[in-house]
Amino acid sequence: MVDSRMGLCVICPKAPAIHVDHCHKTGKVRGVLCFNCNSAIGKLGDDPDAVRRAAAYLEGTSWKPTLVAPGVYRLPS
Repeated sequence: MVDSRMGLCVICPKAPAIHVDHCHKTGKVRGVLCFNCNSAIGKLGDDPDAVRRAAAYLEGTSWKPTLVAPGVYRLPS
């Protein structure tokens, strides 16, 4: 797996892939990551929505919920 990525992290392709990343719910291996990217995913709770919100934040896109009914909000998809 590391060789197929030329030894580099799947996310940032700058640092050495030294961690085998896996889903904490299923145990399934997802890929090889560097320490920082593996830590970042873990700190975001392995939550794809949290990762998308973080990316939108960094890109300057506001992730504001939309009021669809009194007390009911929808997050952007």
